[in-house]
Amino acid sequence: MTSDLPLLTDAPALDAIGRVRDASREVDGTDPVDEAVALRLKHHGLSGIDAWVTVDGFALRRGTELDLVVAPSARGGGLGTVLGTLAVAEPGALTAWSHGDHPAAAALAARWGFARTRELWVMRRPAVVPLPAVEPPAGVRIRDYGASDADALLAVNAAAFAHHPEQGGMDADGLAERMAEAWFDPAGLLLAVDDDETLLGFHWTKQHDASLGEVYVVGVSPAAQGRGLGRVLTVAGLQHLAARGVAEVLLYVESDNAPARRLYEDLGFHHAAADTHVQYQRPELARNSATGE
Repeated sequence: MTSDLPLLTDAPALDAIGRVRDASREVDGTDPVDEAVALRLKHHGLSGIDAWVTVDGFALRRGTELDLVVAPSARGGGLGTVLGTLAVAEPGALTAWSHGDHPAAAALAARWGFARTRELWVMRRPAVVPLPAVEPPAGVRIRDYGASDADALLAVNAAAFAHHPEQGGMDADGLAERMAEAWFDPAGLLLAVDDDETLLGFHWTKQHDASLGEVYVVGVSPAAQGRGLGRVLTVAGLQHLAARGVAEVLLYVESDNAPARRLYEDLGFHHAAADTHVQYQRPELARNSATGE
């Protein structure tokens, strides 16, 4: 099957990727690729990506990151194994996400020497749940984002998420791409600033549709931590989304981030086991075992 697999390139490949993603979203309830991948495909196509694409599935290898997706109608027939085998053939470290923690992803990960390394929880709260009354610390106020805040926002984001492999790397282009999305609303990007207008932290909210909102990113400058700004900003963003009339708010949090989980649980968020995304990792050691060194 590998040698005669009908692979697509260029525009037909991008069209097929879009159709497979749409079908997966409809059945699984979640996009099979993350936002960074979606934006890269939208703005840059397959440039710089090793891609194996058919009408029923695709594998994308971007440096050390791998995405493998099979359309629901084609699952169980071995296509995932074929595409994945092609994508992992070159040795070296790799990471791959299973959006929704599919058993098939776990089985394929074990076959290719990937270990389960991270869990990203989706937590949800009904917007009708009352919010606590919180006030910013003395000398701090919450205001909307303005175009002149971009550099400060990027600097605080990089510092706040220096340990985070996805969020911390956002640059000016990535910021512009996100702000060009239809959902972006400057009034939904709340900034905590001091009397000198120094940015201390931010809460970027996202409204998916009329009924669903998201705590998209909450970041606090390391220099401003310990002042309760994370809670203040989170509540301010939830109030903003509630005023927009959403019925539910979701967020993503690392399963091992106990302080963040406690904060969100205290604000009425809950996690269901099915709402879990899993990252698998193949270590660099795989290079030696694959080459016999």
